[in-house]
Amino acid sequence: MQTSIPHPLFDVLDKIRSLENKAGRPEGSVKLIAVSKTYPVSVVQQVVNLGQTALGENKVQEMMSKAEEIPQAQWHLIGHLQTNKVKYIAPFVAMIHSVDSEKLLAVIQKEAQKNNRILPILLQIFISGESTKTGMTPDEAKEILMKAHEYPNILFKGLMGMAANTDNLNLIRTQFSNLRKLKEELQNSTYTNVDFTELSMGMSSDYAIAIEEGATMVRIGSAIFGARQYA
Repeated sequence: MQTSIPHPLFDVLDKIRSLENKAGRPEGSVKLIAVSKTYPVSVVQQVVNLGQTALGENKVQEMMSKAEEIPQAQWHLIGHLQTNKVKYIAPFVAMIHSVDSEKLLAVIQKEAQKNNRILPILLQIFISGESTKTGMTPDEAKEILMKAHEYPNILFKGLMGMAANTDNLNLIRTQFSNLRKLKEELQNSTYTNVDFTELSMGMSSDYAIAIEEGATMVRIGSAIFGARQYA
């Protein structure tokens, strides 16, 4: 992917590779999801043209609009997903990171079946302790996985979590470490439709810690695209 064209994308990719090496992990074991929410299509297209095709969006409507303009991208839904919006992304979404309820799973199963797809998903675990973030408890995740065979059109690929928005790096590390331990526990269990290989955690401010603690996917936006301009 590296070219002679200077772009913050390559700085991020270089840092990811360096962190993999430092942690004793194989090169390429961490996948970058470039979070394109709020950025215009023209800016996102530049990154895709440089080879970064895995993109993350928070909102269904924005994802749908950009997917029409950039069909070659692999779109990851990383924000809260309402059940009535699943039908719009089921035909094309590459992965849903933010599955936080059994009710949502049932709708994803229904829409995936309609579209004759096996949809990869991640269970979002509540690790931050902050009321602004969502997710299920470890016990709720375990209960769902025991019934994973009831969702033949869903492939349970792992866990996602968002750490607290804090300058306390030890707290962030503990939250990521706990999520990794849960993923390893579930990975070593036997369930149907479950292939727990992915751990989505870490954003622009904390992805270095996330990689050190075992992330296989990092969700990075502003470090690649620049500061967001919210309406």
